[in-house]
Amino acid sequence: MPPIARTGVDRQRELLAVAGRVLAGGGLGLFNLPDEVNLVVAEGKGSHVTDVAGRDYIDYHLGSGPDLLGHAHPAITEAVTAQLAKGTTYYFLNQHAIRLAERVVEAVPCGEQLHFTGSGTEATFFALRVARAHRKRSKILKFEGAWHGMHDYALWGTVPTAASDYPRAKPDSAGIPASVGAEVLVAPFNDAERAVDLIERHAADLAAVIVEPLQRVLLPRPGFLEAVRDVTRRHGIVLIFDEVVTGFRIAWGGAQERYGVVPDLATYGKAMAGGFPMACIVGRGEIMAALDGRRLPRAELAWASGTLSGNPISAAAGLAGLNVLAQPGTYARLHHLGARLRAGLVESGRRHGFPAQALGEDAVFGIRFIESDDVKNWMDLQAHDRALGLRWGVECLKRGLLVNPNEKFYISIAHTDADIDRTLEICDAAFAAIYR
Repeated sequence: MPPIARTGVDRQRELLAVAGRVLAGGGLGLFNLPDEVNLVVAEGKGSHVTDVAGRDYIDYHLGSGPDLLGHAHPAITEAVTAQLAKGTTYYFLNQHAIRLAERVVEAVPCGEQLHFTGSGTEATFFALRVARAHRKRSKILKFEGAWHGMHDYALWGTVPTAASDYPRAKPDSAGIPASVGAEVLVAPFNDAERAVDLIERHAADLAAVIVEPLQRVLLPRPGFLEAVRDVTRRHGIVLIFDEVVTGFRIAWGGAQERYGVVPDLATYGKAMAGGFPMACIVGRGEIMAALDGRRLPRAELAWASGTLSGNPISAAAGLAGLNVLAQPGTYARLHHLGARLRAGLVESGRRHGFPAQALGEDAVFGIRFIESDDVKNWMDLQAHDRALGLRWGVECLKRGLLVNPNEKFYISIAHTDADIDRTLEICDAAFAAIYR
């Protein structure tokens, strides 16, 4: 007898079992979906993805942000296909990397020079190294709850459940040397008075202050970024904006353009490279000079190199993507779609009796279940009912939305008003399901 044909559901179940056996943690990072809704993506097109079982989802995770143009955008696939036949990487200069650097420097308010890296983690790690080399100081300050990647300087006070002992914080990960904590100061986000006080008290030792201008889903309060900019400028401390999430997403010029505060350095990634692996540091030439091996002796140089940094595939994708994003009306439509979705989700949740808030910007936001309307920092976010958020997210996944429960909704230019209509129907049904 011929073998019985396996269904897509069977193939997905088999693949998940293999992943559980051969992948550390069963997935590709820190976060795995619950078993009842876990899936293996087979393909993506526009604002949708299909899993191996053949089920269609409207995608609001978008690879955790990089797919701002949606999946398999024709301009990106055409650019990448053309380059593939010419080679995938050279290590030496290539025209796509040069043109992409030129485009980013022109777009970013603090941009004078750029250095490519392989990921957002590398970008923030190297930006801090550049700042230390420039200022000849060792300490850095970050804000509680900020996400700056996976390196040892970033993972202090990132996900505490109780307020840190400012300016000290606990490490978030095993394997981080305690000695690193002596070089990392932590302050609460959106508390301008405390941030200024800490910076002034430690100014002689601080090389850099790094901040997500939109911290996770928390908007900066009026005057906060301005106060941090003022005190760092007065004390000659390098101000770094981590725009890996916000860059080219919330505005063409990123958070710098939207909030009107210009740092010394910024890190970009995710949407900058059209869904391909690439990130960068961009900023003032005086500070970026710490990377210039043509002019500095080796002992004074800030080392920041990577084999695939600036590779022509990612650069071609990024350049093609930015050309699409630069078209008139792109950001107005992105904000229109996000605003519709945010308002609809809040209305639906509250109609069903849940204290839903859509915190963040229209192009990237998070649904949080919090009674208070005064949510300004990481500790305020701890009032969010994570168990409820997980239940609601699972119900959304069951009904065909690709979301990461208790994380962010990302909007793409490929989403349509019809997608938003269907999403609001699904989310309303999910609220109804958890209300019972």
